[in-house]
Amino acid sequence: MADLKYYDVILKPIVTEKSMNSMSEKKYTFAVHPEATKNQIKEAVEKMFAGTKVAKVNTMNLEGKTRRRGYQVGKTAKTKKAIVQLTEDSADIEIFSGL
Repeated sequence: MADLKYYDVILKPIVTEKSMNSMSEKKYTFAVHPEATKNQIKEAVEKMFAGTKVAKVNTMNLEGKTRRRGYQVGKTAKTKKAIVQLTEDSADIEIFSGL
């Protein structure tokens, strides 16, 4: 298990058409550290965004894509994505409100 602080867990928000549509159900999508656990992600969201309460966290491990540059073949880095469901009485996350 990684020794991660809460500010190292969430890397960036993911803004796509699908993630914007799920915001009406209080579901927010983030790119997270590949070794972060669900409990660490929950703690990070509740500490970083005041007034939020997390109901559940779904995570997805995304493998790196194979890329070629001439004869050489390599892979891009692995990533992890988390979909965070907030409770009904929770405050919204402000970074998504201006979009």
